[in-house]
Amino acid sequence: MFDVIVRNGLVVDGSGEKAFKGDVAVKDGLIVAVGDVSGPARREIDAGGRVIAPGFIDPHTHFDVQLLWDGAARPALEHGVTCIVPGNCSLSLAPLKAADRPKVVGMFQQIEEMPPEAFTQAFDWSWEDFAGYRDAIARNLSINVAPLVGHSVIRLWVMGEAAQQRTATADEIAAMQELLRECLAAGAVGLSTSFVDLDEHGRPVPSRFADFAELDALSAVLGEFGRMLQCVPEFYDVDITIARIDQLSELSLKHAIPTTFSPVFDNTSTPDNAPRILARVEEQFARGARVWPQMQTRPIDISFSLLRPSLFFARLPRWVRVLRQPLEARLHSLNDPETVAKMVEDLGPDGGRKMMGRLIVRGGDAAPAEMVGRTLGEIAAERGQVPAQALIDISLAHGLDVAFLAADMGHEDTDRIGPMLAHPLVHIGASDGGAHIASFSTYGDTGYLFSEFVRKGLMSLEHAVRKITAETADIWGLKGRGRLTPGHAADIVVFDPATIDRAEERPVFDMPGEGMRYVRDARGVDAVLVNGEVAYLGGAYTEARSGVVCV
Repeated sequence: MFDVIVRNGLVVDGSGEKAFKGDVAVKDGLIVAVGDVSGPARREIDAGGRVIAPGFIDPHTHFDVQLLWDGAARPALEHGVTCIVPGNCSLSLAPLKAADRPKVVGMFQQIEEMPPEAFTQAFDWSWEDFAGYRDAIARNLSINVAPLVGHSVIRLWVMGEAAQQRTATADEIAAMQELLRECLAAGAVGLSTSFVDLDEHGRPVPSRFADFAELDALSAVLGEFGRMLQCVPEFYDVDITIARIDQLSELSLKHAIPTTFSPVFDNTSTPDNAPRILARVEEQFARGARVWPQMQTRPIDISFSLLRPSLFFARLPRWVRVLRQPLEARLHSLNDPETVAKMVEDLGPDGGRKMMGRLIVRGGDAAPAEMVGRTLGEIAAERGQVPAQALIDISLAHGLDVAFLAADMGHEDTDRIGPMLAHPLVHIGASDGGAHIASFSTYGDTGYLFSEFVRKGLMSLEHAVRKITAETADIWGLKGRGRLTPGHAADIVVFDPATIDRAEERPVFDMPGEGMRYVRDARGVDAVLVNGEVAYLGGAYTEARSGVVCV
């Protein structure tokens, strides 16, 4: 007797081959039959003509801390995602000495905009090594996790404060190598590093102080295990990004490892950048290197207020410094004419018209109703102000509790993006799930892939499913996942190809300390199985805890 049979569906098996009508049978957590399946099962799910596909895999998330109080990584499962990769951008929660926790929490808060309550009110931080973190998250998982270990925390463990001051000595590099070996043996799927990020004090994160010798030595250890090197290059400069592609390619070739980098955005203001990046990637693949660029399917919507720092101001250091102050000091700065004049000056001669003019007044508990839904550019013109000054004045007049929305940033033209996403060397990822939760929802990539690219004829259903299942599993070396084939893990999603989409953002208050975060509910996903157990069905999460830490 089978445990589960999913019947009467359009089977899209992840291979990219043509879909066919059939069933999928599950026993003991594995797929055991695909096609016309006869025989009884303890549970049957009628797919009713919907798609039956392998569970989707998300290769760039920051669910590191959320997994400790939410083993389902909400809302990932309801978007059809059955495996996530946290620990990106050089940051992970292990290996980490207790004395260094505040420093790394500060980095998470600065880089990924995670509120302090997420780290202080929801779990007992009882581990230091990577095995301890693995065991802590494994207790309550409803989703599979393939965690990266962060380069910055490895440096911090070995070098202490010097990790943010200098390059490493030969002995320190050797110690990092041994620590990385321990992490990989304990279940890390690879190493993440960053060339761009700053900590809460505006200083480069530890990974940015590493020289090539250090990165080469750590890549040699990755080569011993055949594991991934992930990095965030200087994405704001296409020439430096191309130089990083060359560097990653040399490491890939020398140590026989896969590498991946993100993000890659296509913007109409710089239309040649993404094509240039893809052209260099093609050249390096032709040499035998594996250097996978990650692209999001969706544009980014950022919601923010001056109550807290935001990614929106990441390239405006003066704004970041002011907004990182305690509230009383922040209000003092925002009421100081000299400080405000310099902040406005930082936006350039147009006073922020280009950067802020399209901002929409979103709301907030104290937002004036007559402004909600209007652009800051319109409001500023009526007030005879530049947008940056208007943003500050409106915020001050309402206790800073006015939210602004920067909508559809990047990826403006789906007709351009479609062929890039379909490119055989482009890795669909970079969702950032679990990060920036108080500014914008980082989920919805999978639904957006089908609604904006498949339903509009820019990519076939079979190709789209392959890109986020088998292809991702192969890139990351996740054996036995990503395909509907006997012997593979029964990670399965049932969805309606005509309606799958991401819903509008909405605020929820399910975080520790009742903190607010933005989420996007899924549309069109009917059922999700993780290792053979039903984890999500009919719009609700189940009590199944069948997720595993997998490599």
